Amino acid sequence: MTTTLEGPAVHKGLVAPPPKPRRLAGKLTRAVHASAAVVLFVALWELIPRFVLDESTRTFLPPLSEDLQALWELILDGQLAEHLLASIGRSAAGFAIAVAVAVPLGLLIGWYRPVARFLQPLLELARNTAALALLPVFTLLLGIGELSKVSLVVYACVWPVLLNTIAGVHTVDPLLVKAARSLGLSSPRLFRKVILPSAVPTVFTGIRMAASYSILVLVAAEMVGAKAGLGYLINTTQVNFLIPQMYAGIIAVSLLGVLVNQGFVALERRFSTWRPKEKP
Repeated sequence: MTTTLEGPAVHKGLVAPPPKPRRLAGKLTRAVHASAAVVLFVALWELIPRFVLDESTRTFLPPLSEDLQALWELILDGQLAEHLLASIGRSAAGFAIAVAVAVPLGLLIGWYRPVARFLQPLLELARNTAALALLPVFTLLLGIGELSKVSLVVYACVWPVLLNTIAGVHTVDPLLVKAARSLGLSSPRLFRKVILPSAVPTVFTGIRMAASYSILVLVAAEMVGAKAGLGYLINTTQVNFLIPQMYAGIIAVSLLGVLVNQGFVALERRFSTWRPKEKP
């Protein structure tokens, strides 16, 4: 007679969650992998100027610690806040105008395919014309004041938002549209319930690109005829040979760009909660 020992019953379809230490170790490993390149870059920026470069070359590429000290001094005396607020104001104004114009226009063009085909060559031409190449034109027509800088930001931001919005409408699954029509949805409801939710990820990709462009283009524009702004700060410190302060301005631009991008990533997740989460 054989005795059979039965283990604890396991319900089919139920999988025990991995132990907490294993999950924690996985998160830690991903964090290390994500930050390794940044840590290496920071270490090289500090060590190479300090121990490899000679004194004359080090003048033009100071260690990161000196640049961060200059950044801290700019924060303490209020200069960084002044220039940062000036840049954010111009960038936000141009970006908001571009999004307000490009998203509705892109939805309309994408919805009416004959219009999209008619305008496609013109849109491609405009998209491939660099905004900074038109800086002299904007300056001649609008002067060197705020209007020319904000208008240049609008021009730079319109195209990625517009083209991604059109692409988002075009990439909606035709089966979804047919199913919605078979259920009797009117065109306005179809647009609101099917087209918009499906196009949101692509639209937000264009918005994120435009947010980055708004900062990059503005910084370059502020180097011409501005009295405040991060571009003005970088250009003025370079002319006056304040090299650590110049790098401090560059670091501020980089940090601002990262913060803006991460903010729009969080916003995209907020408005795309129906999408499955991507695996890291």
